[in-house]
Amino acid sequence: MSDEMKTEKETAAAWFRTLRDEIIASFEALENTQTHGRTADMPVGQFEVSETSRAADDGGEAGGGVMSVMRGGRVFEKVGVNISTVYGELGAAAQKAMAARGVPGMESDPRFWASGISLVAHMQNPHAPAVHMNTRMFWTPHAWWFGGGSDLNPCLEYEEDTAHFHATQKEHLDPHGEDLYPKLKEWADEYFYIPHRNRARGVGGIFMDDRNTGDWAKDFALTQDIGRAFLPAYVPLVQKRRNDVWTEADKDAQLIHRGLYAEYNLVYDRGTKFGLATGHDANAVLMSLPPMAKWV
Repeated sequence: MSDEMKTEKETAAAWFRTLRDEIIASFEALENTQTHGRTADMPVGQFEVSETSRAADDGGEAGGGVMSVMRGGRVFEKVGVNISTVYGELGAAAQKAMAARGVPGMESDPRFWASGISLVAHMQNPHAPAVHMNTRMFWTPHAWWFGGGSDLNPCLEYEEDTAHFHATQKEHLDPHGEDLYPKLKEWADEYFYIPHRNRARGVGGIFMDDRNTGDWAKDFALTQDIGRAFLPAYVPLVQKRRNDVWTEADKDAQLIHRGLYAEYNLVYDRGTKFGLATGHDANAVLMSLPPMAKWV
């Protein structure tokens, strides 16, 4: 590993931490400015922070991260914002999966390093949409790439909310090429599709993986703008919907929709599979699951 790539990895990992801090501060502000139904004795909403670890096959160091979760809030029923930096050697199944994606050198040198941020928010109010976001960098001795995106998962859909979410994504991607947003939107539509339900998980967003144009700084800048797009795309929707009046039928629809989310993450999501297969903290990997769900 060159000194240059060591610096680049440290730079990426540090930025993921910075993004985590910005999101947590914004979400705690949302939680603590909630007025509907609030009483003076209600606790201040804060994230519970704990360290996570990855178990190495030989018992040595393999990295870890920080899991930040808020549960039972006035706005957020459950929200997690995790960061991690893990490394080691990929097992046989992971090597095979990487080789199938075109990653070179897996048979001769299965070392890897990965760092990123992952976020999932499940809301109290059924009118406020759930959301997912992540950005990440992955390295092997023969390759490196970036991935990530964000997608909106409302149980009660509002066309204007979907339009705002997508327009904000496009605004942040257009400086990197006006052809990029349509490609990443289509990729998200394909990736977040649930084949056994013949439907999408939500109303889409943007998604990319295996991003390596050969220009690390350029690809990192794109990854940063994907992360920067998240708060302006999502927070206004929560501010608009968090005090909407909802019915038991609305809550029922929310729980059923969460069932779709759980099915997708457990059956199809690549990040969930990778985290569990490589020995990362199971609670951190499964942070994305909703606190309650329902199936008909």
